[in-house]
Order: sequence, then structure tokens, then C-alpha cells
Amino acid sequence: MTDTGEQIHQLRLELRRGIVVLAVLSQMDTARYGYSLIQQLAEQGLDIEEGTLYPLLRRLEKQGLLESEWEVGEARPRKYYRISPAGREVLTTLSADWLEMVEMMRRILQGENHD
Repeated sequence: MTDTGEQIHQLRLELRRGIVVLAVLSQMDTARYGYSLIQQLAEQGLDIEEGTLYPLLRRLEKQGLLESEWEVGEARPRKYYRISPAGREVLTTLSADWLEMVEMMRRILQGENHD
């Protein structure tokens, strides 16, 4: 990869990191286990590696934004996550912030705020 190509790759990763939490929280109305969440997000165009998702789910649970429950009725026990009331509040705030930022960046990139 060229220097510019590598630089773009790194900058894309930085942009992406900022949206993964919002994307995950937005999908947690229904209780989901990690792999089903990976599939759900991939179907919507956001690919997330297991090595990224599972630590994020644990962190969000530790922060009180997700709640979890083990389901042991199937062949393999699975930990299901669901958004908590605190997570719902954070999701509402972050969603509004995101939409404001997207609109602001649209104006900036289209030159509406140039002198």
C-alpha cells in the first residue's frame, strides 16, 4: 500500500471507530448474541470483526449501557445482550449528535460555510 493509501486506510479506521458504538447500541432493542449482531450489522453494510465486537460488548455492559443474560437451552450457552435504560438514553443523545454532525459536515464539504 502506498503512503497515501496507508494514510487513507488509517483515517478511515479512525472515522469508523466513532460509529461502531452508535451502530451497536442501535441494534440492541432485541436481545442478541455477538455473532448474530455481527451478521445483522454486516447485512446493513457495517462489517465488524469478532475481535472488535466482543470487547466492545463487554465494555458497554461494564459501563451499564447493555445488560446481558446467558441462554443455556441450546447446544452451546450464549450470552445475549440488550440495551439498558441508560444505554437507551445514551443512544438517543448520540443519535441526535450524529445527525447534527452529519448535517454540519454536509454543509462544510459542500462549501456552504466558506468565506
